Amino acid sequence: MNSPLSPAAVTSPIPARLVQLRAAMQTAGLDAYIIPSADPHLSEYLPGHWQGREHFSGFTGSVGTLVVTADFAGLWVDSRYWSQAEQELAPTGIQMMKIASAAATLHIDWLASNLQAGQTVGVDGAVLGLATARLLGQALQTKDIRLDTGKDLLQGIWPDRPALPQAAIYEHLAPYAVISRQDKLALVREQMRAKGADWHFVSTVDDIAWIFNLRGADVSYNPVFVGHALISQDSAALFVSEGKVPAALVEILAQDGVYLADYAKAAGALAALPAGSSLLIDPRRITFGFRQSVPASVQVIEAINPSVFAKSRKMAQEAQFVREAMEQDGAALCEFFSWLEASLGKERITELTIDEQITAARARQPHFVSASFGTIAGFNGNGAMPHYHALPESHAVIEGNGLLLIDSGGQYLNGTTDITRVMPIGVVSAEQKRDFTLVLKGMINLSRAQFPRGTLSPMLDALARAPIWVEGINYGHGTGHGVGYFLNVHEGPQSISGAMPEAHTAMEAGMITSNEPGIYRPGKWGVRIENLMLNIVGHQGEFGEYLKFETLTLCPIDTRCIDLSVMREDEIDWLNDYHAIVLQRLSPRVSGAAKAWLEQRTQAIRK
Repeated sequence: MNSPLSPAAVTSPIPARLVQLRAAMQTAGLDAYIIPSADPHLSEYLPGHWQGREHFSGFTGSVGTLVVTADFAGLWVDSRYWSQAEQELAPTGIQMMKIASAAATLHIDWLASNLQAGQTVGVDGAVLGLATARLLGQALQTKDIRLDTGKDLLQGIWPDRPALPQAAIYEHLAPYAVISRQDKLALVREQMRAKGADWHFVSTVDDIAWIFNLRGADVSYNPVFVGHALISQDSAALFVSEGKVPAALVEILAQDGVYLADYAKAAGALAALPAGSSLLIDPRRITFGFRQSVPASVQVIEAINPSVFAKSRKMAQEAQFVREAMEQDGAALCEFFSWLEASLGKERITELTIDEQITAARARQPHFVSASFGTIAGFNGNGAMPHYHALPESHAVIEGNGLLLIDSGGQYLNGTTDITRVMPIGVVSAEQKRDFTLVLKGMINLSRAQFPRGTLSPMLDALARAPIWVEGINYGHGTGHGVGYFLNVHEGPQSISGAMPEAHTAMEAGMITSNEPGIYRPGKWGVRIENLMLNIVGHQGEFGEYLKFETLTLCPIDTRCIDLSVMREDEIDWLNDYHAIVLQRLSPRVSGAAKAWLEQRTQAIRK
């Protein structure tokens, strides 16, 4: 195994960059500066132009907040990234600050506690979420600390800052685009009228892609594009960089009342809204900078974007296309795993090889566009880091004994996939089998759930954790996230996690959610088993309508890692039934070695 580079072996550019940042802060009269993991669209995955937190901290994880003062630099990260951050921050002088979850705002508390009255905190309001800005402003105001949101210090000290992304925008077409652009706009406008709004401003890129049936490639792994939209009752302006939309598509959009405007003019369009009109915005999905652009003479209505709910509830035709995509994905995984098992011990295979081979297998399937996120292939200790990514200079060779965790997914025109499987390498210990089995029991427990329609999704989290909690074990990430339809692999509003059970997180039919409990032993191994599930109608009777889950993902779960003494008969029956479905659905799509592997790995088990 190639271990991660030791701090002593690394010459980091980060200290020099922090010197430049502190000089810029002094010039701007700022005592502290915040660099969030965010862009003007509050995206999870950022185009290079907005990856300032990574550039100035060296931390490559997708979530984290950097705070810099004259004599301190700290990065706030949640438990998914603690091991990774410890390694990547070691040569930088930046202190890792542990938080319970990505939604935590402990950096705000730290600023309020450690700065003095009269000092100033700076942050670029163009990438600061409105909801976060309100929390930050309140906390600082009580301590008489000033907040300055008007300065992007990075622009002047980041000489090689990537330009705005310029990938072409294209249509998501029928038959896979089941609902027309006109119908989606009509749905949004109906919700605008219901809330008394004349205008609706949308910045989140997956909402925009869904509303307009458009896709792009501005963000790695997500088929979206950078843009804003301002929708009225009779037209819509789409703010994108010039040249991104082909001329023929410009004409098609115009026929639907959609007109293009320059990306940089979105704030100006908000500022020009007529006095006395009303504007619908989502305070969790708009930046402070855009909110500040709205004139005081415009009535602002705050509510969740109507598209958030609409795109989460897949239509019956969309669900059927997703089932087809799952068969394609499952066939690709059969090819991959059969190759992997046959090649182990015969050729050099690394965590990087896993990524190459699994992506190549998916690319041979119909309608494949790209991976849906960076493949996580972690052998033994690397698998204990939930968001680990192998690098050319730091990765493991798959050899010896242990567990190989592979979390991967694909973007297809007919759906988005996300799956985690764990494979035994060589001899697997009794402790590793026990962890695997506990995770499997948790995944099965949630898979079999039936619950009243409208149940708040965080309330389901304990179902997956219960078999793991019994042993005094826990995991630091959520159990399930929403998944888009040829869109972002992470979407809301539902979240099976420890998040606050708010009304907007209610479970409704048509939602697709991941089911991925785990156990992680730092430095030793990690176990996570993940399927995607569709909310479907279950029991209906005098106590109302119930929902249950249909498991969508089709790929064997490796029974060689199971400790059967821990499994109940009903759990074994569930797994055998699942494998029977996997065999039935995937057999027509595979042949040769892949089919032989599928038949072997779906054999029924008994105590």
